Amino acid sequence: MTTVFPGPDCTTMKEVRAGVDALDRELVALLAQRFAYMDAAARIKPERGHVRDEARKAAVIANARAEAERLGLPGGAIADLWEQLVEASIAYELSAFDAR
Repeated sequence: MTTVFPGPDCTTMKEVRAGVDALDRELVALLAQRFAYMDAAARIKPERGHVRDEARKAAVIANARAEAERLGLPGGAIADLWEQLVEASIAYELSAFDAR
């Protein structure tokens, strides 16, 4: 098993890739937790039409952009990723709502 070093401590591409792969596994685990909240939302919301909430979507994306910029990351790129994440979450929640 390859040791995972913080990004600034990596000196080889093998170390970089090991770090990225480990982080990807953590991100997917966090996404599983996020989607569990979509399951809860589908269970709690009384009507299918309540699944899509454009004001909430905009706030979630704005929050992600602001946090990215606070951390020195490209806000636009993060906002684009969150747009896709939120749309995938809405699709998942609609499916979960329909399955109940």
